[in-house]
Formats: sequence, C-alpha cells, structure tokens
Amino acid sequence: MSSAQVGLRFAKFNIQIEFNFLKETSIIIFVSEKIKMIKSKQNTEHYNWGGSCDSWVLLNSESLSIKQETMPPNSQEQLHFHENAQQFFFILKGKATFIVDEEVFEVIENSGFHITPSKKHLIKNQSDFDLEFLVISNPSTNNDRFAVEK
Repeated sequence: MSSAQVGLRFAKFNIQIEFNFLKETSIIIFVSEKIKMIKSKQNTEHYNWGGSCDSWVLLNSESLSIKQETMPPNSQEQLHFHENAQQFFFILKGKATFIVDEEVFEVIENSGFHITPSKKHLIKNQSDFDLEFLVISNPSTNNDRFAVEK
C-alpha cells in the first residue's frame, strides 16, 4: 500500500501540520517548530515545592528562567538568597508579601517586584485566596539558591 501526504497550513496562527497516512491505519503528525515556542501550564514541566505550592517552568536556560507559580492561602517559602541571580516577580492574581533583608513589602495584582542578587528574601501568601505570579530570574537560579537558617 502506498502512503499519501496531506498538508494543512494555518497562516493566521503560523502553524503547519502535515499528515502522513501509512497503510491506512497509521497517522503521523508533524507540527512546526514554531508551535513549540508557545508555552503554557498545559505543555511545560511542573513540580511542587514547599509541600503545597506549584511551579510550571515556562523557560529554563543558563541565562534566563521564567516560571509561573501558585501558592495556596497561608503558605510561604523558606528564607534564602541567590549569589548571582536577580529576580522579578509579577503578581497575576492575589497579593504577595515579600520579606527582603527583614523589610516587608506588599505587592498587589498586576504589579511587579525586583530583588537584586545576595538579598535574603522570601514570598508569602497571607490571604485566604490563591496567589499566582511569574518569577523571572537572570541568570537562572539553578545551583544558585542558598537557604538561610533562622
């Protein structure tokens, strides 16, 4: 049996899908590399931290890390610092409480907060609702996170 190839192009979305029909029962789908550039919680690596918090890794390279995270009510991370990485937190939903070098900052929805390298910091969700935010680190915090004992 011969194979047939059918191509579909969705110019508006810059997506190209090719179907290869082999032996009438197998379908192989090739999706353009450009579609892999679109990132969401549905198509990226996920992990839990702090027992009940969620993180989705949207981008992770040596020079840049972007994660979307969710913290349930009344949760917080451990006090820590990064020797090399600066971080920018953008609050998508809720209100975050940051402690940086023992100073408290409240950051509301649709606002951001910058933390420079070597600053001891943590983020808390002291509300009754989930906190959702983006954390952007430059360079990546891989192997650059040091816990601070109280």
